[in-house]
Amino acid sequence: MILPPERDLRLTTVRRGGTLTDADHHHLARWAATCAAHVLPLFEAERPDDPRPRAALDALHAWVAGDLPMMRCRAAGGHAMGAARHVSGAPRFAAYAAGQAAVVAHVAAHDLGAAAYALKAVRAAAPPGAGEEARRAECRWQREQLPPEVRALVLDDQRRRNALCWNVFD
Repeated sequence: MILPPERDLRLTTVRRGGTLTDADHHHLARWAATCAAHVLPLFEAERPDDPRPRAALDALHAWVAGDLPMMRCRAAGGHAMGAARHVSGAPRFAAYAAGQAAVVAHVAAHDLGAAAYALKAVRAAAPPGAGEEARRAECRWQREQLPPEVRALVLDDQRRRNALCWNVFD
């Protein structure tokens, strides 16, 4: 469970009573997709015949561009997470990262789900004894990818929800 019991209005769109603009929602979506895409090869190496996680990221990019309705993007995220059921370890976490990224179109706060699962994938893929250093390096890389428009919001949210996200952001 990566979502807090109470919604953060900073991660809730203006249309739903929050303060998140469409532009910043799109920034969060693109960042989540970047995090997930960075680890997607871990899934694709294990299941090259399963296009669902890649399709979820493509759907998210189409949603950001205004070419795909939110509900179809959200459904693509669910299909990517379904792909995770058939694998374990790093490939599983990579598929979940793609699924979480796609559902950012529906709930912006899933951006941390994409990032957290990507961090879990990197840690799981690392050689024995190197997982934590790999996770820390990936976390630094993810933070370097943050758009300036949402950087402070995401970093604060990582501090607030770190415990809900398996403490991968510290």
